[in-house]
Amino acid sequence: MSFFVQFVDILVGVLYVAILLRVVLSWFPMGSNNPIAAVVYQITEPVLAPLRRVVPRLGLIDITPMVAILLLTLIQLAVHAAV
Repeated sequence: MSFFVQFVDILVGVLYVAILLRVVLSWFPMGSNNPIAAVVYQITEPVLAPLRRVVPRLGLIDITPMVAILLLTLIQLAVHAAV
């Protein structure tokens, strides 16, 4: 397996876990000074913010994390298919 494919696998895995962690953290009220939440938001916001401009909200439900995970999985599959 090439270095690029391994890099994409690790990057997608980290983003996947960070997005899931962000979803779980959104269920609990936390102060803005929580260092774990701040790191998770810094990791995931560059991925989720552009998608929020495109993906509509369904009432109070934000489906952007699901769309992001789907896109990350598709990118990972495309990289594996290209090699």
